[in-house]
Amino acid sequence: MTYVDGFVLAVPQDQLDEYRALATLAGEVWMEHGALSYVECVADDVPYGELTSFPRAVQAQDGEVVVFSWITYPSREARDAINTKVMADERLKHDHENTPFDGKRMIYGGFKTFLSF
Repeated sequence: MTYVDGFVLAVPQDQLDEYRALATLAGEVWMEHGALSYVECVADDVPYGELTSFPRAVQAQDGEVVVFSWITYPSREARDAINTKVMADERLKHDHENTPFDGKRMIYGGFKTFLSF
């Protein structure tokens, strides 16, 4: 079964175009290095929950929108090899001070697929 990296982050609404440009480049790089898919989604129906929610998880502030994204791979081993190549790819080397989101509030992790239709 496939392996999935998942991400949730908050992006300032006024920097969404910059984020889209960065995500477009990242998606192209991941796909070139062997990812099966690369998906970026912007929150549309994501209420602020009393205890838990996507906005709470990333400490979304006024003027920020939640982004949910994932990358799929053939396996964990393929993901590890692909990510090594991606992290070494010069096209993704950039000034982290000017990244259009706060990486400290990004949630990410790798997941084994256990059910898929």
